[in-house]
Amino acid sequence: MKVAAYSPRLKDKYKGEVVPNLKQQFKYKSPMQVPRLEKICLNQGVGAAVADKKLIESAVKEMSTITGQKAIATYSKKDISNFKLRKGVAIGVRVTLRGDRMYEFLDRLISVSLPRIRDFRGIGEKGFDGHGNYTLGVTEQIIFPEIDIDKVSKIMGMDITFVTSAKSDKEALALLAEFGLPFKNQKKEEIK
Repeated sequence: MKVAAYSPRLKDKYKGEVVPNLKQQFKYKSPMQVPRLEKICLNQGVGAAVADKKLIESAVKEMSTITGQKAIATYSKKDISNFKLRKGVAIGVRVTLRGDRMYEFLDRLISVSLPRIRDFRGIGEKGFDGHGNYTLGVTEQIIFPEIDIDKVSKIMGMDITFVTSAKSDKEALALLAEFGLPFKNQKKEEIK
């Protein structure tokens, strides 16, 4: 008996729904022209770690728990006296997700984490960089259900960057909206 291989829900949705919808919307001739999500990069700056080294360890542990992949510390590149910073000191944490882990994280972000943000009314459309990539800022890491609030030493935010193969921001917006990211102005367009 052959067991069916596991495939993330959003990966199947991309192949089954997103590709045909975007192909029709932007009049692509080939399904290979349709933009795709290449990777998701999470980045967390821990500036207070200059004074307290344990903050980096807890940030690495939390980021690894959230993403399901080992996070790495980032180090300062030069000395900055105003910030009491030395070269080679750990000042942040980052993770890059690709493949199935990327789709799994995106699914959890859309369906569980974003609705847990206080007074959430959708995400803004100003996070595009002009090359089809979108950056979303999260102010608290406790929106992720994997984090135990009682064990959090300090509430910190993070940046989540969605890197796509889209040529323009309009195509990237359409791609991310098809995946289910709740942009603020979506509902107004649907009513018209």
